[in-house]
Amino acid sequence: MAAATPAARRGFAISLKGRALRLLAGREQSRAELERKLKSHAETPEQLAQVLDELQAKDFISEVRVVESVINRRAARFGTARVRHELLAKGLDAELVQEAVQRLRATELERAQEVWRKKFDSKADRPVPDAAARLKQMRFMAARGFGTEVIRRVVAGADTDDQLSAYRLPKV
Repeated sequence: MAAATPAARRGFAISLKGRALRLLAGREQSRAELERKLKSHAETPEQLAQVLDELQAKDFISEVRVVESVINRRAARFGTARVRHELLAKGLDAELVQEAVQRLRATELERAQEVWRKKFDSKADRPVPDAAARLKQMRFMAARGFGTEVIRRVVAGADTDDQLSAYRLPKV
């Protein structure tokens, strides 16, 4: 038998709406996330849809706020690709995600430089002489979701397109 929650031991169960509000109090959640998390607690799918419709009508659930929340929490540490993947995993509208991705791309180079500086403690923006060290840094930045050209530019310490062209792969 499963252990009873403190609320159940006192003789009352937490309502579906109460569970949803508790989840929303922790952080912004998309409707799809709430559906997934609350599905096992709902008596019927219609009951869950009704509760979520009510919360959405009262603006407790907002996709725009979810997008802004994820960007504020993740953009300083991760690249556009990783943030995009997280937004799509939350079941958000593709058009809303695309708008957020466009805004992130505008600042990706600066964000990548900051992540690189913090991780590799580079006092000067100069290329790393060792190829193995450069590859290690590039893999780290790629795992963080930064684009290939941005990674090459940051690791090479290139600030101009002339310097960047030396690090481009030849076209096949």
